[in-house]
Amino acid sequence: MAFRGIGKSWITAIFVIWLLYRNPDHKVMVVSASSDRANAFSLFAKRLIEEVPFLQHLRAKEGQLTSLERWEVGPAKTDASPSVKSVGITGQLTGSRADTIVADDVEITNNSDTVGKREKLAELVKEFDAVLKPNGQIIYLGTAQTEESIYTRQLATRGYEVRIWPVRYPTQTQRDKYGPWLAPWVIEQISRGAPEGSPVEPSRFPESDLIERELSYGRSGFALQFMLDTSLSDAEKFPLKLRDLIVMGCDPQQAPVKLAWASSGDVVVQGLPLLGFSGDRYHRPIFVSQEWQTYQGIVMAIDPSGRGADELGYAVVAMLNGRLYLLDCQGLTGGYHDDNLKKLAETAKRFKVKEIIVEKNMGDGMFIALLRPHLDRVYPCTTTEVHHSTQKERRIIETLEPVLNQHRLVVDEALIRRDAENYNQHPQEKASSYSLFYQMTRITRDRGAIKHDDRLDALSIAVHYWVENMAKDDEKAVDDHKQRLMEEELRRFMEEALGDKQREGTSWLSLPG
Repeated sequence: MAFRGIGKSWITAIFVIWLLYRNPDHKVMVVSASSDRANAFSLFAKRLIEEVPFLQHLRAKEGQLTSLERWEVGPAKTDASPSVKSVGITGQLTGSRADTIVADDVEITNNSDTVGKREKLAELVKEFDAVLKPNGQIIYLGTAQTEESIYTRQLATRGYEVRIWPVRYPTQTQRDKYGPWLAPWVIEQISRGAPEGSPVEPSRFPESDLIERELSYGRSGFALQFMLDTSLSDAEKFPLKLRDLIVMGCDPQQAPVKLAWASSGDVVVQGLPLLGFSGDRYHRPIFVSQEWQTYQGIVMAIDPSGRGADELGYAVVAMLNGRLYLLDCQGLTGGYHDDNLKKLAETAKRFKVKEIIVEKNMGDGMFIALLRPHLDRVYPCTTTEVHHSTQKERRIIETLEPVLNQHRLVVDEALIRRDAENYNQHPQEKASSYSLFYQMTRITRDRGAIKHDDRLDALSIAVHYWVENMAKDDEKAVDDHKQRLMEEELRRFMEEALGDKQREGTSWLSLPG
């Protein structure tokens, strides 16, 4: 197990060629989550044979197999099994035998994000035993995708030797979690004085790069996929923290040009309802610029479930200079009742929202069809339906955690007070579970982690909208910058060419073309 980008597949492809170099009759099977991924491994190995001078004798001879999925090396004896076979984990594993099986990233998000999928994956990899020759070896390469990764929960208990290569030298607490699995080389470097927390491979992944990745993935995502920590503590299991928010009185139409977050005690907000864990706090900004600007856009997102014990959740989120402002977020009971639809239209008008985004549920656009007449009467605006195919809890966390970690979400102070009120008169013992900030601090990546998530889901839909749009703006800014550089270079070229011709006594207008 090693962090993303370290080169697990690259090194192992060379190892495969080394096995064939030593024994051309060796048989290798490469298995990945998809056939495309397995074929990419196979292609790299084939190119090594084609391009490295001292491997030329391994090139296939006329009549031998040469496809990406099945290929042979020249000196290999005739056999029912090819020298290298590549296949997806759900493909045809049986039918040939192998001395070495390379399971390269057989666990990915799409096949391990639920208990049922992980159980299915664990059964599929057991088929390796039917393919492996006596005294053969199975090598797994991977990065854990979940806390219940098969690499630690399944393979370690089946006699596999596990080696973990984290991106940073772990602390003593982290080393205790790895147990006997931490790579011996990493342990040796720590014993020689390598500082805890410093990069294991600084030439390729310096500290500045790791900081960017941690901000992008979020604390828990970074701990899982870069530190390979699958035994997350309670603090890491609940990745969304109130202390990462900025709390202030928000204006419905404008905001300060610049804000700054701080964790110091003098900016802790006193007197607000706290539904987070012990020690969690709200923070005011430590700096607020005097200059204010109109928001660059305001959207409303709606989670239109709202049936039975659920609420119809909505959130209004504005954006200015890359920072997001949560202006309103509520839950409505009664489902698609006219009073609720009218309230949504009036809320859109009050905040002058640019667009209304509705999560697609059962009904194929029925909710928008019901909402549209109220919007036409009260506040005509654009409506968009979005569809999500990934697990809800994981999607919410992966959307919100990076934004919170970077302190880019500002929350209206009055909203926190409203959110703590049981305005829908839920049973008192269940009332807190409907709060946005209770849902925010209790959600984990486990399916069904919280009973009610309507308000939080609406917030994540709105935030996702702005994150995507800001990413597009960043790409456009890069393209515009490149265009400006090109135009500037062309201008300088023309000026230099014109100057040369003038010095030669030739008119620019007389030049050919």
